[in-house]
Amino acid sequence: MKPSQLSQFLSRAIEARLPILIVGAPGVGKSDLVGQAAEAAGADLIISHPAVSDPTDTKGLPWPDGSGGATFLPFGELARALRAERPTVWFLDDLGQAPPAVQAGFMQLLLARRVNGHVLPDVVTFIAATNRRTDRAGVSGILEPVKSRFAAIVELEPDLDDWCSWAFAHDIPDILVAFLRFRPELLCAFDPTMDLRNSPVPRTWAHVAKILALGLPSDIERQAIAGAVGEGAAVEFAAFRTVVESLPSIDGILIDPDAGEIPSKPAALYAVATGLGARASVTAFGRIARYAARLEAAGLGEFATLLLRDCVRREPKLLNTGDFLRLAAGPLGQLINGKGGAQ
Repeated sequence: MKPSQLSQFLSRAIEARLPILIVGAPGVGKSDLVGQAAEAAGADLIISHPAVSDPTDTKGLPWPDGSGGATFLPFGELARALRAERPTVWFLDDLGQAPPAVQAGFMQLLLARRVNGHVLPDVVTFIAATNRRTDRAGVSGILEPVKSRFAAIVELEPDLDDWCSWAFAHDIPDILVAFLRFRPELLCAFDPTMDLRNSPVPRTWAHVAKILALGLPSDIERQAIAGAVGEGAAVEFAAFRTVVESLPSIDGILIDPDAGEIPSKPAALYAVATGLGARASVTAFGRIARYAARLEAAGLGEFATLLLRDCVRREPKLLNTGDFLRLAAGPLGQLINGKGGAQ
């Protein structure tokens, strides 16, 4: 599933109290999606890291009961889950890195929802995540009885359109969004290696956004970006930024959309469309729509569609404006619908 699909699935699963296991490469957003799903469901979130846990964490510590015997006293995340009175997601992060004894400790909780006489409240839902054995992430596998206790095992696959929606909501620089649209295969080019270098994945591109915000000298910034996403991706990003420096002014296009330059290079077109989309507002949209119409007339309908979709992402009210409805009623309407809708 892509992120938007997984978010919908997790939302329903949390409501139905179904345990779900999410599988995917490092850095594709598994943990973030679980946190967002819990928040959307109005649920509390308990995060456990079984990779650094002890088997006693899921059964409690032996404790004298005052009658010559002993009982198991819950502590930590187990105690918190047992006390839950409102919807709660118990997230087992990096479950595949946990030793077999720790994994086995969760079997009774996942299926019978009880351990050593303690019953888990119905409001608690288990969600787990793990990398794959091929990711060089220290995953030795998950016990078969543990796997079968999850209602579904779902692999998360990054999706550029979903990532762009996330990027717009989190103030990711337009130049970075434009670059990944130009080179979508670099959104997630995970390459497990024993070398001390990073791969370009959604998590590391988010790190690049933070590095760009530091305002570093160009030579230091380039090296820092290479440290975030690897040398190859950093070189391509630097080359893309060089192309973008020669772009027509976004402000100039907004001032006179009928005379604003239309770039000839795809990299520049992605940057202009993304930059204009970032300026979308009810007052500016009439001028943006005129430029989009020029793009369509020049045989660049896919970039006009990209621009319109960005505009309504930023400002959904634009869907009801006369300018948008006129464009949607023409040739661009077929492109918009063919791309799955302007939103």
